Amino acid sequence: MDQSVLYTMAAVLVLGVGAQWLAWRLKLPSILPLLALGILAGPATGILNPDEMFGPILFPMVSLGVALVLFEGGMTLRFRDIRGHGAVVTNLVSWGAVLNWLLIAAGAHYLAGLSGDIAMLFAALMIVTGPTVINPLLRTMRAENSVSQVLRWEGIMIDPVGALIAVLVFQYLLTGQNSLLLFAESVATGTLLGLAGAGSLGVVLRRHWVPEYLLNVLTLAWVVMIFAVSDAFVHESGLLAVTIMGVLLGNMRNVAVNEILSFKESLSVLIISMLFVVLGARVDPAEIIATGWQGIIVLLVILAARPVVVWLSTIRSGYRWQQKALIAWVAPRGIVAAAVSSLFAIRLEETGHEGASTLVALTFLVILATVVLQSFTARRMTAALGLAEAEPNGMLFLGANSVARALGKALQEEGYRVKLADTSYEEIRAARMAGLEVYYGDPISSHADQFLELSGIGRLFAVSRRSRWNTLACMKFRSEFGPQRVFSLRNSEDRKETDRSRIADEYAPPRLFTTDVTFEKLASLLAGGAEMKTIRLGEDFSLEDYKRESGSKLLPLFSLGEKQKLRVIDDPETLANQTEPQRLIALVWKNTEKTASDKPKDSA
Repeated sequence: MDQSVLYTMAAVLVLGVGAQWLAWRLKLPSILPLLALGILAGPATGILNPDEMFGPILFPMVSLGVALVLFEGGMTLRFRDIRGHGAVVTNLVSWGAVLNWLLIAAGAHYLAGLSGDIAMLFAALMIVTGPTVINPLLRTMRAENSVSQVLRWEGIMIDPVGALIAVLVFQYLLTGQNSLLLFAESVATGTLLGLAGAGSLGVVLRRHWVPEYLLNVLTLAWVVMIFAVSDAFVHESGLLAVTIMGVLLGNMRNVAVNEILSFKESLSVLIISMLFVVLGARVDPAEIIATGWQGIIVLLVILAARPVVVWLSTIRSGYRWQQKALIAWVAPRGIVAAAVSSLFAIRLEETGHEGASTLVALTFLVILATVVLQSFTARRMTAALGLAEAEPNGMLFLGANSVARALGKALQEEGYRVKLADTSYEEIRAARMAGLEVYYGDPISSHADQFLELSGIGRLFAVSRRSRWNTLACMKFRSEFGPQRVFSLRNSEDRKETDRSRIADEYAPPRLFTTDVTFEKLASLLAGGAEMKTIRLGEDFSLEDYKRESGSKLLPLFSLGEKQKLRVIDDPETLANQTEPQRLIALVWKNTEKTASDKPKDSA
């Protein structure tokens, strides 16, 4: 083995992971630093030359990487989600996607001069936005919920839809121009093997024929097998097979795919990190600049097609023109477009297809232009249209246990948006039955970065039983919510820590409630019949008056002021120094201790 290949792969891995970290720190779509590092390592310095270093394995490597990304994307497309997020999202990802495809293709062909077949393929790639570029924008925009939800769910669900259209067009370019029969054969093979792969793997998962520790690697092997077998039967049909397989597997009943999806998403992050450094190294900035007026016209066509599609998709939706305008403006292109276009271009160049190099240059031009342009303007556009959400006063709970459910329910009844996140399905089910909004998964995972919707949420209350998990969540969200808006509830694990295991002060999050309040104490009181209640206090009605009249003991937890201002009661002196009328959320239970006046007097 040539040692230079080993060194190159190690460098690509380090650069890719480093770019992902940089994107996280700067709150940018990861595609920007990935491509920047790739271009820097490739044409800018000449350190990395993928075609020369990887040789004949370059295409299979990129092809397999894209196949795994498409499979993971297909698994995220849930049919119930399309039906469950309103007519606007349904329209945008169904006939709206097809209309957008046709409009861009027509403009690219008749106005920019692309050949008809390349224009159709290019347009299919350009209808995809994707969560990796949308979610960072949503966090900086802070638009009202009606807009954020549409953009977020469109980004999640348009990935596999656009990829499927692009794969079908690609199949036609390779086969259909010479033989429609060969095209039909390719589509049929990919579809049948996708059905077979999803069905067979579904049976294995449903009947628990393999141990849990093998599920993830078995799924990976199964996807690679279906991809290879499909390509062996009909060349280039593998991408269609794995995309269909992912969509079907993600929608199967009684098949637990959440753990597999989590693994595949982590794998996708690794694949994308390496893939884009390699692909970026193959992109010559001079070729992008050389698109000239053709590139500008294509970009304008894409920007012009979006408002038409959004306007038609929002007819009779009740959306104001400001909301439609913001949805129409925010549509950056991302990772799927770049990966699939590069893969298709390599294959088309091998078959001598004209315009293949133009496909990549135009795709990367649109990606860079839309991501950079909308990253700098989305926040200003949101404010100018009057759609910026107010200061987020909702809260995310880490944990969906009995304590989190009781706290969350009390806050939700006071008008706050509350979301509970947990990896335990039983706890999540109990929270959902209680009428609380939930996220099933780890909020510090890569899945959460893409799918955990935080519109209107500005605080974290970490109340899980695991102290280290609480701390990790606080460390992650303190950069997003602010260091004084993340809190961790004390529990028994904290008391067991020694100097060798105790977290350093600079990483320790603010604590929920007073020093004597722990998770175990709250859980014990709730199990004994205590209830969360909101108590209204005033100048003529104090906390002591409430205790005396109700015959109860209580534990004050939150203070509610004007304009929904919430304050965590973490100091016993807080209430003593409070003079203005206020509301308290407190844990209340009956006082079973009898005072001297309550005791029966001795009879004479």
